[in-house]
Order: sequence, then C-alpha cells, then structure tokens
Amino acid sequence: MTVVVLVPLLVITLWTAIALNWSYSRGDRSGYVQKFSKKGWLCKTWEGELAIVNVPGSQPEIFRFTVRDDSVAQQIRQIMGDRVTLSYQQHMGIPFSCFGDTEYFVDSVLAITEMTPTAPMPPMPPSGGAGGSAGATTTPAPRP
Repeated sequence: MTVVVLVPLLVITLWTAIALNWSYSRGDRSGYVQKFSKKGWLCKTWEGELAIVNVPGSQPEIFRFTVRDDSVAQQIRQIMGDRVTLSYQQHMGIPFSCFGDTEYFVDSVLAITEMTPTAPMPPMPPSGGAGGSAGATTTPAPRP
C-alpha cells in the first residue's frame, strides 16, 4: 500500500525538480511591461505581460511571464512603462501552477534608453539633376 503512494509521489517530485532546474530555452524579449502583479491563492508569484510592438500603430504581441525573484520584481516595478528587455528561461512541463502561471521565468531586466546621435549629420550634397533646383541660373554653352 505504501509503495502505491510513495512511487507516484516520488515520480512527481522528481519530475517537478527536473522541470524547474532544466531550461528548455533561454532568450530575451523587448517591449513595454503593461501589467505586473503578485497573485495566487496559496503560492504567490509575480505575473506580468510584456507588450511587444514591432511597427508603430500595429497590434502588439503579448508575452506573458513569471518572476520568482523579488529583487527582479522590484526592478520591473521601478521601470514599468519604459521600454525594457527581459531575459528569461523557458521551463516546460512544470506540473503545478504554484510555481508560476507561465512557463517563461524572467531572471533579469534591462531598461532600454533611446539612442541619440553622437555626431552631427553631414551636410547634404547639392542636387545636380536634370531639372535643377528652383532659383538656379544656368548659362548656355557658346555656339561654335
């Protein structure tokens, strides 16, 4: 009787440990954190949504993620609304939602600052097309 209970419990424990410690993939996503909250009935985890906008005016792709580290969660809360890059690990097959609602676990965040040109733009060369430019005078070539 105890074997019937202990073997499935051992298998589930081993599966959970492997799923939490083995990363299926690792990557980065950039966008705007639009939703971030700590939720759960028994196990509280930080859950968020990153809006990824590729082309201004287009419908954003939503990337749902989980944060287990409170220090990373505080960093996200401080720069929420700014453009950020989230580094994550994907852990597939976690059997319980107590560890997070998604399979994407964010482990670091980086605020993206807008790039400003460091050197002035070079002047544009004068246009020498067939139509010329307005107000330009030309002298006719001498006849032989």
